[in-house]
Amino acid sequence: MSNRKQALLKAHRRAKRLTLLVVAVLLVVAGAVLGLWTVPVLAVLVWIAHEAWFADHLFYRPSDDYHYALDAPGSARQPVRTTPQVRLEQPLAEGETLVLEVTLKAGWLGRLIDPSVRVGDDRQTFERGVAGRRYLNLSGQRAALEAGTLTVRPRFCRVSAEGVLHVQRNPDYAQRRVMVLAPHADDAELAAFGLYSRARDACIVTLTQGEIEADAYRALGLDAAGAARLKGRLRTWDSLAIPLWGGVPAERCVQLGYYCLRLSAMAEAPGSPFGSLESGESDIRSARQANALALPGDADGLPTWDNLVADLKALLQHFQPEVVVMPHPELDPHADHQATTRALQQAIDEGDWAPDVALLYANHLHDNDRWPMGEAGTGVALPPVIETPVSDAPWSPVLDAQTQLDKAMALRMQHDLQGRPPLKKRLRRAIQWLLAGRRWPVTGEDEFFRKAVRRHELLWVRRLDK
Repeated sequence: MSNRKQALLKAHRRAKRLTLLVVAVLLVVAGAVLGLWTVPVLAVLVWIAHEAWFADHLFYRPSDDYHYALDAPGSARQPVRTTPQVRLEQPLAEGETLVLEVTLKAGWLGRLIDPSVRVGDDRQTFERGVAGRRYLNLSGQRAALEAGTLTVRPRFCRVSAEGVLHVQRNPDYAQRRVMVLAPHADDAELAAFGLYSRARDACIVTLTQGEIEADAYRALGLDAAGAARLKGRLRTWDSLAIPLWGGVPAERCVQLGYYCLRLSAMAEAPGSPFGSLESGESDIRSARQANALALPGDADGLPTWDNLVADLKALLQHFQPEVVVMPHPELDPHADHQATTRALQQAIDEGDWAPDVALLYANHLHDNDRWPMGEAGTGVALPPVIETPVSDAPWSPVLDAQTQLDKAMALRMQHDLQGRPPLKKRLRRAIQWLLAGRRWPVTGEDEFFRKAVRRHELLWVRRLDK
């Protein structure tokens, strides 16, 4: 955790303790003045207010600017007027990924209800109390931009009258040989279902069984280890079978069978095996039985970093991808996700095949656990980057309504995204629906159905040099 985030977390906890102290004092005073019966009533009202308006986890201030360096090769920029239409001052440069840099300032209602900006037929949502530089995703709206009919209509916030339009030019990576690296079953679908479902030549490699946090399966009469083994088997099946919904056959999907939250430890001791934290297993071959090709790790079945890198080198040589899709090492903080990218880079450095380009994704985020904010089906604005600017060029393909529905159904098949949220989360959602205007999709109750099924997928382009 960065020093800045530690300071913000400390300040947040200090403010929370102070707020609780003030609330406790006010409750005591109210009880003394109005009667003791008011104490539980007011306590419930305070709790409801917290759940409606103060339960989000932001490790930055809504007034912080986002920082992007959108000047990669093939990019262009120009100043524009933003309201009520986006007015260009010069012809629009060639490129399919369009990003509008503006400054937003929330109104007083924008501190209680999520502020948003409607851009043409899309809507993108931001933090309550937003007051800083933000980046709207205009990808898919080039025709309206060129025609001068693209409108910008803020809700519960103000948009600066001037902005900067960034244009990124990329080839259609779906027309190249694509390998998607998924630390766990569902990561490929969350990040890149739209991409791989239309790719000319795609393969999917899942690194872990996804066996931990299996308490729900103990209701079947299993002990903790048995529940973890069952969950690992189910998610292994998910990683091989669900991509077929997106047109990728099982013989082009590979499950490597390593264990959740063990990849970082493996990297620090490359020759040592690291078995499952919960299932009691330590032989990765139990999850590889349906693989269509033999791999180096099959020889001894040991869950070691050396075997993982050897497996990835063999897969690169076999599939010879031109494009590899993997977690963003700076934006995605999940330990398994960071280790996945590290392992792939080592396999490229040591192996005989190197992809040309990495498309990087962030299924998790350091600073904001609600990003992308807003409702399912709406656009994906660029995520918060507060400290070190991101210099990778964005690539944001547009998903039509049918592809969004197919992506939602692919997620619905994932065992780890099934089941009801805890009662506390369901109560919070009901309160936020009633008081804060938030909405969740009917396709599924897991938060990823809201966050991942969107108008855009967002990937960052990085050249890979061996």
